[in-house]
Amino acid sequence: MSRVLVTGSAGRLGRSVVISLAAAGHEVIGVDSAPGTPREAASALPADLTDLGEAHSVIARFRPEAVVHLAAIAVPFSRSEPTTFRVNTQLAFNVCEASVALGVEKLIVASSPTVIGYGAPGGWTPAYLPIDEDHPTEPWNAYNLSKVVAEETMRTFARTTETTRMAAVRPCFVVAPEEWEGAPTQSGHTITERLNRPEIGGVSLFNYLDARDAGDFVDTLLTRLPLLETNGEVFFAGAADALAREPLAELLPAVIPETKAFAAHLTGTAPAFSSAKAERLLGWTAKRSWRTELS
Repeated sequence: MSRVLVTGSAGRLGRSVVISLAAAGHEVIGVDSAPGTPREAASALPADLTDLGEAHSVIARFRPEAVVHLAAIAVPFSRSEPTTFRVNTQLAFNVCEASVALGVEKLIVASSPTVIGYGAPGGWTPAYLPIDEDHPTEPWNAYNLSKVVAEETMRTFARTTETTRMAAVRPCFVVAPEEWEGAPTQSGHTITERLNRPEIGGVSLFNYLDARDAGDFVDTLLTRLPLLETNGEVFFAGAADALAREPLAELLPAVIPETKAFAAHLTGTAPAFSSAKAERLLGWTAKRSWRTELS
């Protein structure tokens, strides 16, 4: 097991990643400007990683074998567009630069499925369904543009190093354990509301991922990262089913008419996003479903 530094350790995704990594035996260092890092972390430190010197200082202080970079303004339009873009892209650059400069062995950078471009005000049509990592990106706001930049930043640094192994993950709509019990999700709606009102979940193509499965994904990726042939891979990570009561072949065209030509490929409970690459290269599949977790 190794020492793993998790940025954004107090966030919705970060909390579950910290708990999962600690349960797997890693020594976890949480870094977040806000309080709330789980007590399972061996240490927690507030830091402003948009400052390059501070990013270097934090990594130099703890000398982790791995860094999992989750820190970001995580909800589109929750801050001004210039602030969201500046903060998220600066965070990604600083963490990548400091990790490579200080010899971190493994680095995972969080991206987002929103890079695909769904929800655009002018409409959006997928190139195909289900969506995988080869699907074109079409960012239309500062948040998903910042995530495209974060991925490219990671790839850029991956081309410059032979010692730091890197990858990016696009976790689907993360559902924290308390949200199965009725707490509001990051959209402000409960899971039951998202299921009962398809127009809410339909905007994001009914994608989701239990936060604990996200933690398991990160642990698996850290283990498999040195074995991947290509440095700088990108992975979708999503549940094995859609967050919907009806098959997406029927539901998606009703919410997003532009998907009609492709939705027929989504039979049964199949989701709109494919995690087949993660299963093929990492041996990972999500274990939890809303059908078993929802109270």
